[in-house]
Amino acid sequence: METITYEEGFTAQPLPESIQQFITGRSYRENKDIGLDELAYLQMKFVGFDGITQTGEMIVHYSLAREVLEIFCELYKSGYQIEKMKLVDEYDADDERSMSDNNSSAFNYRVVADTDIISMHGYGRAIDINPRINPYIVGEKVMPANGAAFADRTKSFPHKINHDDICYKLFKSHGWTWGGDWKTQKDYQHFYKT
Repeated sequence: METITYEEGFTAQPLPESIQQFITGRSYRENKDIGLDELAYLQMKFVGFDGITQTGEMIVHYSLAREVLEIFCELYKSGYQIEKMKLVDEYDADDERSMSDNNSSAFNYRVVADTDIISMHGYGRAIDINPRINPYIVGEKVMPANGAAFADRTKSFPHKINHDDICYKLFKSHGWTWGGDWKTQKDYQHFYKT
């Protein structure tokens, strides 16, 4: 994979050695599904909840790197607010901790909650956006637990992802699927591309 500079402040590159070391034993472990050489390290500007421009980081499958840069560049230009964008490894790859801190993230080699199926995050093909405000709901269970206040999607509140949201529209226009459209459960934070 070559280094990509989509625009100033939006870059993708093969995983630097320091990042490989940081994620090994956390979000990455030896497996038969994906290698470190199939992942890309992205650095992207975003607008925080305080309205201030910050630089975040994310790891995705290298085949998706350019379009993820494009999506987040458009989000940035539109002034779309994201609270945090750190590697899930900052939370020792604990999904609940990352989500409850409202951290937007992508790669994490793990299974889908309460199953033994490798998540799309495990392939670097899923991104969660503002997850505390856009929780994952299965029956009565809300994940993260502190996202329960945002489980009622008939209510109006800032940073809610729905079909009118530019975040939804941008991911959809690039052929991604939204977990908020699932029938039996709802994952409002979750966008993925198989």
